[in-house]
Amino acid sequence: MSTLTRPKTDAVTTPPTTLRGPVRVLLRLHRKALWAGAALLVIGIGIVVALRVWMASSEVRCADGDTTRCGDDIYVSSYAHTSTETFLADGGGVLLLLAGLVGVFVAGPLIARELESGTFRLAWAQSVSPARWLAARLAVAAAPAVIGLTVLVVAYRWGLWALRAGPNSPALRWHAEGVFPGTGPAVLGYALLAVAVGALCAVIVRRTLVSVSVTALVLGAVAACLGARRYELWPSAFRQSAAVLDTDPGDWPIDTGMLTASGERLYWQDCYEADMTQGVEACMRGRGGIGYFTEYHPASHYWPLQLVETGILLALAALAVFAAFRVLRRLHG
Repeated sequence: MSTLTRPKTDAVTTPPTTLRGPVRVLLRLHRKALWAGAALLVIGIGIVVALRVWMASSEVRCADGDTTRCGDDIYVSSYAHTSTETFLADGGGVLLLLAGLVGVFVAGPLIARELESGTFRLAWAQSVSPARWLAARLAVAAAPAVIGLTVLVVAYRWGLWALRAGPNSPALRWHAEGVFPGTGPAVLGYALLAVAVGALCAVIVRRTLVSVSVTALVLGAVAACLGARRYELWPSAFRQSAAVLDTDPGDWPIDTGMLTASGERLYWQDCYEADMTQGVEACMRGRGGIGYFTEYHPASHYWPLQLVETGILLALAALAVFAAFRVLRRLHG
C-alpha cells in the first residue's frame, strides 16, 4: 500500500514594498527638471558669491558701506555696496518664488499630466498601488526641494552677513518682507506646503493647466496672508516713555501712540481723520494722552516668529497630504 505525499513547495517570498523602484523611474523621467533645478541652485550661489567678492573689492571705510569718515553725518555708499543691497533685499521673495515653482511642477508635469493622459494605469498595473504611486512623487519633489532651498538659505544668510542693516538700509532688516522668509526654516515650510498643495490640486482637478493655476493661487494667498499678519504670530513687546520714543534699528515697530492717565492706548491713526488745524499730537492730548508708547518686535523675536510660521506651514502641508491620499483612495481605491 503506497501513501501519497504532497510534494514540498518552497515558500514564495514577496519582496517588501518600497519606493525605491518608482523613485528611480521618476528621477530618470524628470531628469531634465532636476538638472534645471541644480542649475538654478548653482546660479543662485554664484550670484551671492560674486556680490560678496565685488563688495569686498570696493573701498569702504565703515561696516555699513560708508565711503566717508565713520561716525560723521555724511553717508556715501559705494556702488558695489548699493548694488548688493538692491539684489539681496529681495532674496527672500526669490526663494519663496522658487518654492512656489516646486508646487507648480508637482501639480502639473509630475501628477496631473499623468492623471489627465491616463499613463498612471501603466504603473498601477505593475503592482504599484495608488498610495505608493503618489508617495513616490511626493518624495521625489520634497527631498530635492528641501535640500536645495536649505543650501540657498545658507548662502543667502552668508551674503547678508557682509551687510549691516542700519538706518541707511531698512530693506535689509531682519523683518523686511523681502528678507525674513528666506533666512530661516519658514521657506522650507513653504516648499513642503507647495508640494502638498500641488499634489492635492492635481488629484482633485486632474487637469494640468487648471491644477497649476489653482496651486499658484492657493500658494500666493497663503504667502500673502502670512506676510500681512506675521507680526501677530508672536506677542509683541511694549515700551512707554514721557518723551517721544526713538526706534532702534534692530526693532520691528508695530504701532505707536499715546497713553492716557488710566493706561488706555490712543493710536495715531485715531486722529488722522480729526481736524488737522490742531495737529495730530494736539488731537491726542485733547483725548487725554500724556505719554508715548510703542509696540514692537525686538530682534530676539526672530526665531519665535520663524518657528511659529514654519509650524503653521507644516500643519497645512500635513492636512493637504492627508486630503490628497484620501481623495486618491476614494477615486481609485
